[in-house]
Amino acid sequence: MATYQMKVNPAIRPVQPEKQSKRIQSNPDNTGSFGQILNEQLQQKSGVVFSRHATERLAQRNIRLTSQEVSRINAGLDKAAQKGIKETLIMMDNRAFIASVNNKTIITAAVDEQLKENVFTNIDGAVIV
Repeated sequence: MATYQMKVNPAIRPVQPEKQSKRIQSNPDNTGSFGQILNEQLQQKSGVVFSRHATERLAQRNIRLTSQEVSRINAGLDKAAQKGIKETLIMMDNRAFIASVNNKTIITAAVDEQLKENVFTNIDGAVIV
């Protein structure tokens, strides 16, 4: 029977468990992902958050909102919350926004062209600001 010798390259050594570097935990108490924390911070600052889908629709439909318009949307969400609305249609000028009132999150957005002959579903109230 043949014997084999194994030569170990001294530059390559197995990592000893006690010498493994510890990962830095950026979120040791598991409070949420970076995106969740960012949205929470933005929500505290402006009150309203735009979902990824809504952000894409805003860009596709060339909708740009000023800080005053975001404040109007936020006021509309507050009014909807006072009335107990959970999902709302917010009409502002020639634009429409579907929003989750509890999360203060805009779900989607539409302008003139998309509003004609359109049906909005899964809402339980509408606010005009």
